[in-house]
Amino acid sequence: MLAIARFNWPYYLAALAALVLSATGFFLLPIQLRVASALAFGCAAYFIIVSLGVSHIVYDRSDLYRWSWLDRAIQGVSMRQAIFCYCGFDETSSELREGFGDVQWNTLDHYDPDRMTEPSIHRARALFPPTQGTLACRYDAWPLATESADVVFGLLAVHELRDEAERTAWFAEASRSLRHGGRVVLAEHMRDLANFLAFGPGFLHFHSLASWRRCWEPAGLRCLDQFPVTPFVLIIVLTKP
Repeated sequence: MLAIARFNWPYYLAALAALVLSATGFFLLPIQLRVASALAFGCAAYFIIVSLGVSHIVYDRSDLYRWSWLDRAIQGVSMRQAIFCYCGFDETSSELREGFGDVQWNTLDHYDPDRMTEPSIHRARALFPPTQGTLACRYDAWPLATESADVVFGLLAVHELRDEAERTAWFAEASRSLRHGGRVVLAEHMRDLANFLAFGPGFLHFHSLASWRRCWEPAGLRCLDQFPVTPFVLIIVLTKP
């Protein structure tokens, strides 16, 4: 949760300023404007409390980073070689390496400052530079052999590819690099009601399930399973038939 606040501090600073100004306005403005001040106060308070509360639930309290769901996602796959992809901020590859010490890992960073222009991802990149052994590469040109991996992980990262064409190209590379019967494991917030209630307009940073489906289907991938980790994050498991 604290990392989310650090990456997005201008939004929270603006919300705190709105709290102070609206509270002050409630007592100083004419009575006919006090309702507007109260509404502004309520919206700012809601954004701060709910967005940080949901972030705490998802990232600090849920099973997301405790990995209890991972057995279900890779059930039936002998994971000998795996690919971990991220877009500027690697929060979890080291934990997966420790948990699967006998697996050969390739960690790919698709960060492109010209394409990924949102300030939050630049702040995350500055605070958490790439881990040792990471390969920097384009989302559509992975320096890996065809059919060389059993599992491809894209955990809370691929949504940084903003266009459907970019995500479609990412799935095409995942499919090319994956052995038949392998898995692509995604974890993503969806552009849905739950995330709207949690993050307000920020939910537009995410993509709908229909959009994700339009991206993976041209790559010949089939959805094998999907299940939530909290109401705010969906695990999507794809396979290469």
